[in-house]
Amino acid sequence: MGRRVAHWGWNVESFDFLRHVTIGQYIPGNSVLHRLDPRAKITVVLLLGAAVTFNGSYLGHLTLLAVTLGLVALARLPLRFMLGGLLPALPFIALLALLQLFFTGQGPTTLSGHASVSLWQWGWLHLTTASVQLTVISLARLVELIFLVSLLTNTTPLTGLTHGMEGMLRPFTPLGLPAHELSLIGTIALRFVPVLAEQLESILKAQASRGADLHLRGRLQFIQATRATIVMLVPLFLNTLLRAEDLALAMEARCYLGGKGRTHYVRLRLRNLDYIAIVSAAAFTAAALVWRNVL
Repeated sequence: MGRRVAHWGWNVESFDFLRHVTIGQYIPGNSVLHRLDPRAKITVVLLLGAAVTFNGSYLGHLTLLAVTLGLVALARLPLRFMLGGLLPALPFIALLALLQLFFTGQGPTTLSGHASVSLWQWGWLHLTTASVQLTVISLARLVELIFLVSLLTNTTPLTGLTHGMEGMLRPFTPLGLPAHELSLIGTIALRFVPVLAEQLESILKAQASRGADLHLRGRLQFIQATRATIVMLVPLFLNTLLRAEDLALAMEARCYLGGKGRTHYVRLRLRNLDYIAIVSAAAFTAAALVWRNVL
C-alpha cells in the first residue's frame, strides 16, 4: 500500500493539516525575536496590529507587508512554513474577496479619500475603484495579521505567553479583572488550534479507511466540500468537548483554584533590547497612522 490509504488513491500528505497550521506552534530558536520578553512581543504585535487595521493605502500595506516579512527573516523562520498557514483559509479568503469586490465599495470615495470611479457594471454587480481598493486592503490586512499572530506564537512558548499576558493584565487586578484566568484561557485557546488540526486529520483518515469517498468532483465542488465539512464537524466538536472536560477534571484534580494567592517562579524583566523593540514599533505605528491614507 506504501504511502496510500486503502484503494481510494488518497495520499497520506492529503490529510496532513497540522503542517498548514502556523498559529499556536512554538518553533525553538535563538533569534532576536526568540530572546525578547513575552510582554515586549505582545506589545509589538498589538502596535503593529493597530497599524495594519487602521491603514488604508496601498503603499502603507506594502510597507507593512515588507516589515512583516522582515520580522519573519529576523526570527529565522522558514517562509514556506509561514505561507503554508494561509492554505486552510484560502477558500474563505477567496469568498471574502469576491463579496467585497462586487458588493461593497460603491460609495463616492475610496479609503484614501479619492473619488470612486466605476470600472464595470452588469445588473446588480458593480466594480469600482473603491471596491478594488477595499478588497486589496482587506486581503493584505488578513495576511499581515495572520503573519503577526503566527510570529508571536512561533517564537514564544505557551508558558511565556501565559506569563506575559498575566504580567500585562496584572495592573488591572484591583479593578476586578481576573488577569491569571484570562491569560490562561487565551493560551489554552491557542494551544487547541494545532490540537484541533491534528484531530481533524485523524477523523479524515478514519473516514477514508472505512471507505468514505472524500474526492471532490464536478463543478459543484464548493457544495461537496461544505457537506464533507459538516460531516466532520460533528465528531470534531464531540472530541473537543471531551478534551475540554478532561482538561477541567485534570485542573480540579491538581487543586487549581485560579490566580488568587498564587506565587510566580518565573519573574520577567524587560531589558534594553525589549525597550528598543517597543519604541521602534510605537514609532513605526505612529508614522503608519499619520500617513495611513497616502497612496
